[in-house]
Amino acid sequence: MRTKTLQISTTDGQADAFAAFPDDTERHPGVLMYADGFGIRPVLREMARELARHGYYVLVPNSFYRHGPAPLLELPAYIGEEARPAIFAQLMPLIEAHTADRVLSDADAYLRFLTTQPEVSAGPVAVTGYCIGGLYAMRTAAAHSDHVAAVAAFHGPVGADGADLFSRLTAQIHLGHAEGDVTPEALGELNQALDAAGVSYTSELYPSTIHGFTMSDTDAFSASGLKRHWDRLLPLLDRTLANS
Repeated sequence: MRTKTLQISTTDGQADAFAAFPDDTERHPGVLMYADGFGIRPVLREMARELARHGYYVLVPNSFYRHGPAPLLELPAYIGEEARPAIFAQLMPLIEAHTADRVLSDADAYLRFLTTQPEVSAGPVAVTGYCIGGLYAMRTAAAHSDHVAAVAAFHGPVGADGADLFSRLTAQIHLGHAEGDVTPEALGELNQALDAAGVSYTSELYPSTIHGFTMSDTDAFSASGLKRHWDRLLPLLDRTLANS
């Protein structure tokens, strides 16, 4: 497995990023992975490496690079309940400043960079994201419907932009919701909006999970939730990118 720390030119500067990809001479399908609000850190690097082991070039950008390189905050090795209020007090201004326009401008740069790497094969790419990164992934897929074949979002506020976003999606979609985030009624409404948009999707509650369940360095972590995440994500990528 090879890894790199990278700099990506954007309209607003240089975004630092992490990439993981197989250690061979082949070219592999590209996956853009958006981190959760806590950003690039050891657990995200390990998730990127795990995905790369299945034959993908995985690019993880620092979404909040305008405020400095990752890590922007001094995070504890384990993010427990007692640490969250102080961390979120620092994070929320960064998230609020990262407007939809900024997300889309950066997405252009990230995908341009990803698709021009010598280790990345020609053809469609996939986008995945966690927490707020799930919303960034959906926005990216909608804005680049000609090039994004799959999008997956986990415990993210994917309905924040409403049905207009769904209507612009052509990618195959998987949405993995924390049981603690979404009521069955709200999930039904979300799925009705996806049905109305005519997209190909799966959207489900992950049993006995709370927000952030994929992240093993937090007290929200669910081993069964993370396994279910891989059980959904890997077949989605295999179906949509296998011939890239």
